[in-house]
Amino acid sequence: MLRYAALILLVLLLALEIKLWAGEGGMRDVWRLERRLAEQKEENRRLRQRNEALSAEVEDLKNGREAIEERARSELGLVKPGETFYQIVEPSPADKKDTGDKH
Repeated sequence: MLRYAALILLVLLLALEIKLWAGEGGMRDVWRLERRLAEQKEENRRLRQRNEALSAEVEDLKNGREAIEERARSELGLVKPGETFYQIVEPSPADKKDTGDKH
């Protein structure tokens, strides 16, 4: 009788162990969720930094004329009255080869 009780308890223990390690809500799911949580925290950190940078840029655009002027110059190519715009064009690598072979 004691032997049957021990055997039943052993089978029950094995069933519980299998459920713990492989069943729904088991350790495999816990590890998967921990990995997803770490990935989500990293994504949140990256997005928080981006939001802070955008917020700083918005604040700068609201309060500073220098930022507006810089944007107008770099993105729109605007020049102040009385200024002269100079554009320096670097030769392409193919042009550099051609001039190097002729000497």
